[in-house]
Amino acid sequence: MIDHSYLEQLQAKLGELETHMSQPEVSADPKKMQECMREYSHKKKLAECATNYLDLLDAKAESEAILADSDSDDELREMAEMEIVEIEEKLPVAEREMMVSLIPPDPTDSRNVIMEIRAGTGGDEAGIFCGDLYRMYTRYFDTQGWKHAVMDVSPSEAGGYKEVSFSVEGDDVYKALKHEGGTHRVQRVPATETQGRVHTSAATVAVLAEVEAVDIEV
Repeated sequence: MIDHSYLEQLQAKLGELETHMSQPEVSADPKKMQECMREYSHKKKLAECATNYLDLLDAKAESEAILADSDSDDELREMAEMEIVEIEEKLPVAEREMMVSLIPPDPTDSRNVIMEIRAGTGGDEAGIFCGDLYRMYTRYFDTQGWKHAVMDVSPSEAGGYKEVSFSVEGDDVYKALKHEGGTHRVQRVPATETQGRVHTSAATVAVLAEVEAVDIEV
């Protein structure tokens, strides 16, 4: 159960992690530091969500106490009723965010990725669609402040690409992009169509988490 006691324990754990990360043996070990940072980030997010949720519950309890108090005047009771309505609208969202934050993070979520977009069925229009997808993704990367670089590209004669692969670096990149993998389709009148007919084109997207370097003793 999420209550103030749980929140206090969580905040104490955050303090312990901060102390632990300041130790020389941890800060000097990139792998240990990354593990600690991942745990710290997860618990900090959980603490923020729990604080928001509990603050709403406390505010609702205070308003309900005002309504239950026979000495409360009409104006105060009206304000309390309005606040309860507002809080009840916010509570489901706050609770959902808190429940999501309780899920332990996937260790691969923080990794950088390599993506490949390959034109599928649809001829020249599929190549154009492949280019559209690439531009869409790179614009999104820019809004997130992520770095991206083309690794390999095969241009299409009609514009766009037959295939393009690129790297993406940033915070929680794999977490945000891992569900983008698969076949993407579009139905539209392509620029290559002279009679106004709607065509269906496809492109496949692959999202691969970068493999962490491992020291091997021989």
